[in-house]
Amino acid sequence: MNQPKVALVHDYLNQIGGAEKTLEAIMELFPNAPIYTGIYDRKKVSDKINQRTIYSSNNSWFDKFPKIFTFLMPTVFESFDLRQYDLIISDGTAWPKGVLTTPRQLHISYIHTPPRFLYKYSTESTVRNNFLFKPFVAYLDHYLRIWDFEAAQRPDFLIANSFEIQRRIKKFYNRDAQVIYPPVEVDVTTKPHTNNLKPPYYLALGRLVNYKNFNLLVQTFNLLGLPLIIAGTGSQEMQLKKMAKPNIQFVGGVSEAQKNDLYENCLGFIFPVKDEDFGLTPIEAMYHGKPVLAHRSGGVLETIKEDRDGMFFDEITVECLVKKVKEFDEAIRKHHFNSQEIKLDMQNFGFSKEKFKKEFAEFVANAWEAHSQK
Repeated sequence: MNQPKVALVHDYLNQIGGAEKTLEAIMELFPNAPIYTGIYDRKKVSDKINQRTIYSSNNSWFDKFPKIFTFLMPTVFESFDLRQYDLIISDGTAWPKGVLTTPRQLHISYIHTPPRFLYKYSTESTVRNNFLFKPFVAYLDHYLRIWDFEAAQRPDFLIANSFEIQRRIKKFYNRDAQVIYPPVEVDVTTKPHTNNLKPPYYLALGRLVNYKNFNLLVQTFNLLGLPLIIAGTGSQEMQLKKMAKPNIQFVGGVSEAQKNDLYENCLGFIFPVKDEDFGLTPIEAMYHGKPVLAHRSGGVLETIKEDRDGMFFDEITVECLVKKVKEFDEAIRKHHFNSQEIKLDMQNFGFSKEKFKKEFAEFVANAWEAHSQK
């Protein structure tokens, strides 16, 4: 049979993050495939993505108020006409897996997580908890969960980005999924400093939004007085800056070079997120040989070896985190963690883009061969 005609489907193209890096790797495997997406903002994505043929909803209301019009997203993705393609590869959380395909088409969906907001995991926004919206939102979420389950039955194959997500897929969709870890590209070569920040300091990095628990981190380091650098931007940025004492510095958005410089010169990395889907930034830190203090939940349990690569704390409270940061700081200053061993652990995992592309390509090839024989 001839090579399949391929289309890619991604939820939103309006930021650069771990999911977008995965999409870029998949794009390299299918250089001629167009991308279908719900929201597209060319100013907020990479040049690699912008060079592709992209089809989006072209609805300015969705672009401006994506959270408000979330309940309409199923209709956006179900409206995409994909009949001209043989192979559909969807990539995202809630909506891409719900595209409509025919029995002759093969649909493979890479799942970063079942949508957190539908299954009571903490999310970026707290609007859903507002007492004015809560009854209305609860009603909508009930029907969106029904849609989400039905949509998850549509792909021929599901791939999970971690064993944590594999378990969620089984629990919420009653389907099996193969795990293929997403690509993690880290430049660990030694370069001149790209910032004026002097060690020693602890580091936290990510979107400054509700479920990342940066407020807990700020309160903790306010009490401890230890030096902390927070890199990233988000809706909570101004609030966090007002809370923080002088020992906490905010450096905003950083380039790849600046980010790697921050990792390379920190004492350790703090990751206070509960039930993280995969945990990209802790892996980046460990590639630099830096120990990580993380909450004992989610995808980080697969990648951090306790007392070798870092430590865990158990409760999302200031009291618990203060106690654990003290232990973490003492262990670091006593040279408990071996930087080379941490790097070796990450190298053994092999989160490289090339490994991802190899495993993903093999999965797709085997699925396509089996589908073609039918």
